[in-house]
This record gives sequence, C-alpha cells and structure tokens, in this order.
Amino acid sequence: MIYTPDTKKAIRLMYEAHKDALDKSGVPYVFHPFHVAEQMDDEISTVVALLHDVVEDTDYTLDDLREMGFSAEVCEALDLLTHREGVPYLDYVRNIKTNPVAVKVKLADLAHNSDRSRFDSMTESDYKREEKYRAAMAILRGEGNI
Repeated sequence: MIYTPDTKKAIRLMYEAHKDALDKSGVPYVFHPFHVAEQMDDEISTVVALLHDVVEDTDYTLDDLREMGFSAEVCEALDLLTHREGVPYLDYVRNIKTNPVAVKVKLADLAHNSDRSRFDSMTESDYKREEKYRAAMAILRGEGNI
C-alpha cells in the first residue's frame, strides 16, 4: 500500500465509517477495504479501494468526500462503484467498465468477497452470491457475452 496524505485520510475515514460493522463472515468489516487496498499499486486506486463501500454502506455521500478534499478522479471511480438501489447488479457492473480504476478495485473486491477461506461454512446464498461475482468478474475482464 502507498501511504500518502490522501491514503492516510482515506484510512481514517474508512475506519470511522465501518468501525462498528462486521462482514458476512463475522470479521470486523474494516479489514475488507484494507485488504482490497493492499492489492493496489498506485495512490488513486489505493484511496478508491479504501473507500469503495463508504458511500454505498454508510451515511457518507460523494459530496461529503469532495468536501473532504478527495479528487474528482477518486470520486468518479467511487460513484461508479456505488451500487444504487433499483439498478440491476450486472448493469451496475457494466457501468464500472467505463473506468479503469473502478475496474481494478472491483476485481480485487470481488476476489476478496469470493475467498471461501473467509467463511467457516458456505450456505446456499453464499454459493449464489459467488456465482454472481464470477459473472461480474467475467464482464469486467471482457470475457464471454455476459
């Protein structure tokens, strides 16, 4: 991970936004965006990875992030990574394809979300979610006609 002033600001915000949440496996949620960020190789994608679920899952808005000084490039990728209610999942994923930073972050996000070792056991809904994630990864990689 690249530690710049913006990265540190994103770490603090990510922690504040998710500090009380648990992921689907019962682990503190803050480890998920941190893990995704560790897969990144530049400042912009690292900041986006750290914040990729903040707007979707908390009360923070894109306007809040802009006011905090996050760049237009960061906010554009975050806007695409925010799955809004009423938008079919695969349409949301197709929109992400328009931004290389969003694609890179979403692929790392999906890979971490699909890591079965995070779960003590898999349920039927976990298998269905995993299948949805495989379809999303195929779209983002430009594979097949999905």
